Amino acid sequence: MNAYLRLRLRVSGRLLAELGWWRMALLGPVLGLGGVRTVVMLAPHPAGQWLLPAVVLLLLTGQHRRRADIDFLHLAAPGFRWWLATEYALWSLPVAGALLAFGQVGASLLTVGLAPFCAWLTTAENRTSSRARRSLLRSEALELVSGFRQTGAWLWWLALLGAALWWQQHSIAPAAALGVWAFLFASHYGAPEPWTLLLPVLRQPSVWLRRRVGLGLLYFGLTAAPFAWLLGSGPAGVGGAGLVLLWGFALLTMVVLARYAFYPSALLVRLTQGAVLALSVLAAGHPVYPALLAVAFFGLIWKSRQRLSTFRHD
Repeated sequence: MNAYLRLRLRVSGRLLAELGWWRMALLGPVLGLGGVRTVVMLAPHPAGQWLLPAVVLLLLTGQHRRRADIDFLHLAAPGFRWWLATEYALWSLPVAGALLAFGQVGASLLTVGLAPFCAWLTTAENRTSSRARRSLLRSEALELVSGFRQTGAWLWWLALLGAALWWQQHSIAPAAALGVWAFLFASHYGAPEPWTLLLPVLRQPSVWLRRRVGLGLLYFGLTAAPFAWLLGSGPAGVGGAGLVLLWGFALLTMVVLARYAFYPSALLVRLTQGAVLALSVLAAGHPVYPALLAVAFFGLIWKSRQRLSTFRHD
């Protein structure tokens, strides 16, 4: 186990070295501030403290399901699950320590206790079938078609819609449901597609980007419409619903652009998307963060077009 943990540290160090110091200087503070602010807001709250164990569990689950070394570990050490459990418990210690600092002993123990169970989850696999399965989404939106099937996103959508209907009299419920759905929807754009699927970019990068963003916004708008209607018919009104929906559109647009701004580096893509998510959370806390979000928005437009232009052959 000690050798495995040292290997993981070395791999993490190499990834950070590949990232570069100047990118770390830009992305690190944003990600750090987003994480610290989230913990500081939720940890002292009597009910919010119990959300942190769930957030840590979801983050570790997503990371575990994307791991590409599981087959190697099966061959090298059949009992590797305990190594992974120890690693995930160590990753949960900062949040558990913060909860403990606020006096939330139960939530702290739950955070450390749930994290190791991610080691026994199955990883995501690409499944092929000779029989075509119908989908409500166009096959061109490939990340949504596969993402909805693998994550059971429709079940999440129904659960969030039911919660928003149940607590419709409180504006926070439909708004929170819409926010959670925006994060779940955006998570499907995390992994860059293979370069062979970028053949349309060889001549028209701008058209490709508009198509990818347009399809994402179309399907997000259709699925978010019930949440927006519930929010608009409540105390928040049409203005509040429109503001939250606009935030969701901006978040999704930036996540899609970040997917191509640093293509094909999955590490840079995920870190940039994480910074975007952190800025979107921080935007409600201080007037400087909306300005940073606007700068990042136009920066991602320029960077994604520049990056995709390297694939042109004309």
